[in-house]
Formats: sequence, C-alpha cells, structure tokens
Amino acid sequence: MKILAIDIGGTAIKYGIVREDFSIEQSFEISTEANLGGPHLMNKIMTIVGEYANDVACVGISTAGQVNSELGKIIFASENIPNYTGIEITKTIHKKYNLPVSVENDVNSAATAEANFGSGRGYSDFLCLTYGTGVGGAMWINNKIYTGEHFSAGEFGHIVTHTGGRKCTCGNNGCYEMYASTRALIQGVKDATGKTLNGREIFQPENFNNVTIRAVIDNWIEEVIGGLITLIFIFNPPCIILGGGIMNEDYIIDEINKRIHARPMHSCKSVAIKKAAMKNQAGMLGAALLAKERLQGNLPE
Repeated sequence: MKILAIDIGGTAIKYGIVREDFSIEQSFEISTEANLGGPHLMNKIMTIVGEYANDVACVGISTAGQVNSELGKIIFASENIPNYTGIEITKTIHKKYNLPVSVENDVNSAATAEANFGSGRGYSDFLCLTYGTGVGGAMWINNKIYTGEHFSAGEFGHIVTHTGGRKCTCGNNGCYEMYASTRALIQGVKDATGKTLNGREIFQPENFNNVTIRAVIDNWIEEVIGGLITLIFIFNPPCIILGGGIMNEDYIIDEINKRIHARPMHSCKSVAIKKAAMKNQAGMLGAALLAKERLQGNLPE
C-alpha cells in the first residue's frame, strides 16, 4: 500500500509517496504561494492528488490552520492564507478522485509522528510545541491527539503571558507567540543591533558570541520558558517536545532544561524537555499515519 502525504505550510508544500512501513519513497517541495489564497492553494493540492490518484490507496494531509479533522475542513485560518477558512479539502478530493482522505492540523500531525517514530515514543502523554512565525501546539493524551470540543485545542501561542502587551493577530494583546516565537527573537535582535538576521544566522558564531545578541537570546529563552512553566503547571506532563527550526539549536534546549529543572516544583524538575526528532518529515509522516488509520477504520469518517 502507498499513501500520498501532503504537508501544507505557510511557505512550502512538501509532498510525496509514503510506503506502508512509513518509509518515504519520494518527496518534493513547491511554494505554497499562500498570498494567492485558499482557492488557489486548493487547486495546487488537486493537481498533486491528480498526479498520484491511480497509484495510492489514500491521501493524508497536514495543514496550517484549525481543522475539523472529522470533516477534513478548514474552520479557521489566519490572513497568512487568505480565504482558506471554510475550504472543504476532504469533500473536494473525494468527490473528484473517490479516495479516502485524512486532514489534520500541522502541529497535531507532527505530534502524531513524534509519538510513533520520534521523541514521543514511549510516552502515552506529552505536549508538543513548534516555534516559527508563531507558536503552535498539540496535546497527546492517552495515546492520541486531544482536539477539544471545536478542534482548536492546543493554541498555546495565544495564551496571554503579558497582560496588555503587544497586539496579536488573533485580536488579543500579550499572547505568548508575540514574545516567544522565532519571529519575536528576530525582531528583538533587530531592535537591539539594527541587524536583520534569520534564526540560523543569529546562532552563527560571529553573532551568537556577540554580547548584545546573546543577551537578546537569553531574554527570549526566558519568554519561552514562561509559557512552558504555565503549561507544566496545568498539565504536569512527563515530556514536552519542542519543534521548529530554531529548536535545532542545542544551546536553547540545554538552557530551557537547565532553567526549568532548577525550579523548586517537582513537576518542573521531573519533566523531560526534548528536541523534536522528525524535523521536516514530521508533517508528512504524521499525515500518512492518520490516513492509514482512517483507511483501516480506526478514525471516524
């Protein structure tokens, strides 16, 4: 059995064929062209499915936005992808190609991959957060994703950590992602130095060893920790998995572990803070696994 897996991000769409043993047979990457909107994106998805429709048993899709995973419908998406809200992905694909389709939020898909193949193996419960333009979250509870009443559980980026703080795109002020996202770190470095550096450049030796930039990094890590401490007190998880390109930096993970484990509460001392293991494959592999489960009848239609 072969599965077509598609991972839709704000910048790129990764897609390819995943075998039944979850090895990736082939993969490709194209631009999302998110600014052109949801209908244009849906046309791109349909083109991809059309290329493989006769060769696969099912389709698994991981996507940005809040997803009704039972219907395979986007119930909310930010203006990063205009007019994406309301797009019925499963219905559209099934109508034309008559293929079983699974659609899930990107961080939920990544958490599913980590649970089965990565840093979450061996845990029946853990939290997963990804740091990039914003902060996404997922809750793996009792060996499955917890989606909440309206499929929007895990919006950790919109926990208010600074009352009356910076205006967020969600309409609130002081949201966690306004201070703890990679975007916030990049802005902090720019404000302090006048330099526009991306996340990878910030950690190059000539920048990382700069006293001013290191101070910005250390203050940003405190912002990351502030949100994590809140989640630890609420969920008391055995493990928290941190993803997104910025979390590949060992310094960040080491500092987070050191500073959280120094806290007096046992829930802080005992929690394992782990780097996501699946990296760029997480979305595709999580989507493929969920598609296989739906095909085998382990997920609701």
